[in-house]
Amino acid sequence: MSDYLLKSIAFDGQIRVYTLDATEAVAEAQRRHETWSAATAALGRTMLGSIMLGAMLKGNEKLTVRVHGGGPAGHIVVDSNGKGEVKGYISNPKVSLPLNEKGKLDVRGAVGTDGTLTVIKDLGMKEPFHGQVPLVSGEIGEDFTYYMANSEQTPSAIGVSVLVNPDETVRTAGGFMIQVMPGAEEQTIVKLEQALQEMPMISKLMDEGATPEDILDQLCGTGSPKILEKMPVEFKCDCSKERFSDAIVALGMQEIDEMIEEDHGAEAVCHFCGMKYQFSEEDLVKLKEEAKQ
Repeated sequence: MSDYLLKSIAFDGQIRVYTLDATEAVAEAQRRHETWSAATAALGRTMLGSIMLGAMLKGNEKLTVRVHGGGPAGHIVVDSNGKGEVKGYISNPKVSLPLNEKGKLDVRGAVGTDGTLTVIKDLGMKEPFHGQVPLVSGEIGEDFTYYMANSEQTPSAIGVSVLVNPDETVRTAGGFMIQVMPGAEEQTIVKLEQALQEMPMISKLMDEGATPEDILDQLCGTGSPKILEKMPVEFKCDCSKERFSDAIVALGMQEIDEMIEEDHGAEAVCHFCGMKYQFSEEDLVKLKEEAKQ
């Protein structure tokens, strides 16, 4: 089954709900970066949160989420857009820690808690929108929730969950985002809070076969949820040799000269997907000409 996100409303439009299965997208990131369990969960959770924030954008609008927490996993960078496309990387993919006190993957230990979550939105305006909050937990879900409340003034609950197999592959990855719309009644909020407290871990539900529809029912069954859109989600990188060529040209003639003299060529590697692009000496000479002009 391919990944998808459901956009829904419940309780007569008082609540907006997104539910998400992105198991394949997170599994693809794990394969490309060869991440170990704690790093997989940290990167995967950041991807899940970013997909749901991205789903609030229009088609070509995009955003970048950066998590810097001072932990051994280093920084996490994820790009997503309004079309359900996502890509991301973690600077130290080889992080595996003992399970935490709850017997779960120690995401906080990998990410750290001394740092920030930053969201940069490119909405096609002159200047991108920047929002930044301190990390409140390092578990990622709570940090996205805090970001929504403080940077976007939208009371929300965000849950993100990744289950990793003993062989490091991704078993399930999914999440939800609930947003309270202006004018929501107190009793609606109480019902939701109760549903959230009683809810099992998303990864456990998904491991038992739950779909985004099932998660929606679990959260808002009493509020007769209405599905507005089912959006496909995928890991997708838009890197290309042309884009790396432009980046090399931007380095200037002197840098290109050094590459030619010292290495007689160059290899560019995409952070996001691991694709490698080779530039021969001949290629670099052409790019040097472009830089000259």
